[in-house]
Amino acid sequence: MVKITLKDGSIKELESGLSVYEIAKSISEGLARAACCGIVNGNVVDLRYVVNEDVELSICTFDSEEGKAAFRHTASHMLAQAVKRLYPDTKLAIGPSIENGFYYDFDKDGNFSQDELDKIEKEIAKIAKEDLKIEKFELPRAEALKLMEEKNEPYKIELINDLPEDEVISFYKQGEFVDLCAGPHLLSTKTVKAVKLIRSAGAYWRGNEKNKMLSRVYATAFPKKSELDAHLEALEEAKRRDHNKLGRELGIFTTNENVGQGLPLLMPKGAKIIQVLQRWIEDEEEKRGYLLTKTPLMAKSDLYKISGHWDHYKDGMFVLGDEENDVEVFGLRPMTCPFQYTIYNAEQHSYRDLPKRYAETSTLFRNEASGEMHGLIRVRQFTLADGHLIVTPEQLEDEFKGVVDLIKYVMTTLGIQDDITYRFSKWDPKNKEKYIDDPEAWEKTQNLMRDILNHLNIDFYEADDEAAFYGPKLDIQFKNVHGKEDTIITVQIDFAIAERFQMTYVDKDGEKKTPYIIHRSSIGCYERTLAMLIEKYAGALPTWLAPVQAKILPISDKYNDYAEEVSKTLLNKGVRVEVDYRAEKIGYKIREARLERSPYIIVVGEKEAENKEVSVRSRKNGDEGALSLESFVNRIAQEIATKEN
Repeated sequence: MVKITLKDGSIKELESGLSVYEIAKSISEGLARAACCGIVNGNVVDLRYVVNEDVELSICTFDSEEGKAAFRHTASHMLAQAVKRLYPDTKLAIGPSIENGFYYDFDKDGNFSQDELDKIEKEIAKIAKEDLKIEKFELPRAEALKLMEEKNEPYKIELINDLPEDEVISFYKQGEFVDLCAGPHLLSTKTVKAVKLIRSAGAYWRGNEKNKMLSRVYATAFPKKSELDAHLEALEEAKRRDHNKLGRELGIFTTNENVGQGLPLLMPKGAKIIQVLQRWIEDEEEKRGYLLTKTPLMAKSDLYKISGHWDHYKDGMFVLGDEENDVEVFGLRPMTCPFQYTIYNAEQHSYRDLPKRYAETSTLFRNEASGEMHGLIRVRQFTLADGHLIVTPEQLEDEFKGVVDLIKYVMTTLGIQDDITYRFSKWDPKNKEKYIDDPEAWEKTQNLMRDILNHLNIDFYEADDEAAFYGPKLDIQFKNVHGKEDTIITVQIDFAIAERFQMTYVDKDGEKKTPYIIHRSSIGCYERTLAMLIEKYAGALPTWLAPVQAKILPISDKYNDYAEEVSKTLLNKGVRVEVDYRAEKIGYKIREARLERSPYIIVVGEKEAENKEVSVRSRKNGDEGALSLESFVNRIAQEIATKEN
């Protein structure tokens, strides 16, 4: 007999040698039917896993992340089986589960057409109805290679050759289909009743642009059609909110192949939003004791060699010049830190001068891979609200707290404070190339940051191998409408670069000491933040941020003079306005103004001109009727000043 400690703490004594599925069945038939995989002593296992000793066991259904992954991994095999049935010459690559779905990479000529995806989807439904038993088997390396050679699957052969020599290699079989896989999987294909193939796109084998471009099919799967329908509706809403689509439709930004990939062009509306954000941030930073700097867009390689960026970051930089032929080499700056450190070193500092808080609205350049480019979220030139605090050890915690307080204020004002998560990003001691190799300094600094975060009562999670090369980070994470998580703001404690730059201050004892440095942003990359705001508000930005805050619509050209008077009155109060003087029907003008997401639509005609009124339609309240011009001006000015969301 073995003791099975379940998730709720209860203990079951059962015979040794039962599988996870059989244990689930002993609890209830319903649980067994819903089971997708198990977690034994913290490790995710297959339903076929046999328990021969006392363990802690959780049975995972589709409601858990582990259960979803096993369910969708099974669906990915059904996708591959359907493709092989319909297009036998197609070669298989990989097919993992991912957040909200799964994909499979295939080697074929071009991407799958929509007609082909429809055929594959129908074949998957057939495979589900066939109720194929899914069986796991293992082979030694030589036999595994022979099997994949017989099936003419070169990508599987490459994967096997990358495994350790003594590895026992597992496969899963369903009907005529066999795939190299570690699992876990369901017991049968019949459970996967609702599958949708979403799109086909190109993807390099193993994510390396030097390798062959494969055809990737993105898909998702659910136990019930109603769940799939709800998910597909959410995807449609995501498409409607996608900044890459909506930002172009609203005239916020555009791109052009002659300009280059990852180099978006901000149109007047987009430039105005960025200007409003930038002025707000710079004013707020000044209130909090930051000193503004303005530094060059490039520097000699010598500067980056001192900071360590040349060794750790050169591949991500745009380099100008020719090192091999002894030509002076420059690099477009990927960050501002070494420039602000040089400013610090221009003078001698006492402990009384610290902290020094430098801030700069910085144009930065990073040589992102072509496959990574996406709208305003990942670009090659961007604008960062950058800053560095040079502090004594005694000041480190208070200054770090001050940075977090500023970030929280910014996130709350933007209305996204409930949409962010905090990630404590640490180093990986095994990754010697990525990080400065000083384990003692890493441990000390990471413990310092963890203590500060605990004192701040921040709900954070820890992530290995996500730190900067010179120190740990607090990353503020945000998911776009498609579920992709990005870092929008980061705060870092740097233990190394001050010493590299020989930055010092004279302490109370008259001795020169090396300061700590806090790298930080307050609003992050303006372009990425703009993308996030477009998606958050579906283009209907809060009034204080809207590029056009009031759209004025004269009923006919007889009232153009009064429309101009209203416009000037609002402009004098700092309200951004546009007047639609076109000789169109008022209903048509109103519909267009709504599509432009204008916070306020102001209609003026005979009655309004006579009474010095405006007829107001707002996004929040709809048709509000006539208001005096004075009261409306005061109202919108107050709304802008208080930055209401």
